[in-house]
Amino acid sequence: MKVRTVLLLAALLIVISGCGEDKSSDNSATDSMPQTMNEVTRIDELPSFLGEGMTMEEMAELREQILPGSTGDGPTAGEKFHALLERARAGDPEAQTNLGVMYYTGEAVSHTVTGQVLDNDPGLAAGWFYRAAEQGYADAQFNLGLLYANGEGVPQDMAEAVALFKKAAEQGHVDAQNNLGALYFTGEGVDRDEQKAIGWFEKAAAQGNEEAIANLEAIRAAQRAQ
Repeated sequence: MKVRTVLLLAALLIVISGCGEDKSSDNSATDSMPQTMNEVTRIDELPSFLGEGMTMEEMAELREQILPGSTGDGPTAGEKFHALLERARAGDPEAQTNLGVMYYTGEAVSHTVTGQVLDNDPGLAAGWFYRAAEQGYADAQFNLGLLYANGEGVPQDMAEAVALFKKAAEQGHVDAQNNLGALYFTGEGVDRDEQKAIGWFEKAAAQGNEEAIANLEAIRAAQRAQ
């Protein structure tokens, strides 16, 4: 019997079209989390050292590869990014989550203190997910749970992944429900409990999650065969 655990980052909507209203809350990460307030980000220009020895055409191609795309007549990529960053720093959990996704996927450019440009930055992503997760934002709890499950940007910790998936699942997050069911079934990060696994798979299946439906079918087929 094959029960599948979805351990892929959810495709979240990147909301970067406006500033929105600032939120008053501004939870800080613990000392063990990445320091999200001190990152150095280049949006509208390439770091000078990248352009050494390159033609204008080569620099334009590089720019297309590592900088967020333009939006034509609307705000520039830099303006939209900084609007999102302002909302995130003001405590908006949706903006914090979307910013984390941008750093995870590499849509936002970051670099180390020595100037090395990073293709993506799961550590910085984890820091932003953490801030939103602390405010009870389900998408952030789910994404941070994935990072703990995969050991990306944070030490691998299946028990912490379970705890985060459970918080998101209890809010109806369908992928978290399926993941939680899979972890209860396999006993990773939690005591194995097939009935709890079935319960979470059923909740996700009721929302149309194909992975959960397949997991339930596999469990029921195995039960019939006994």
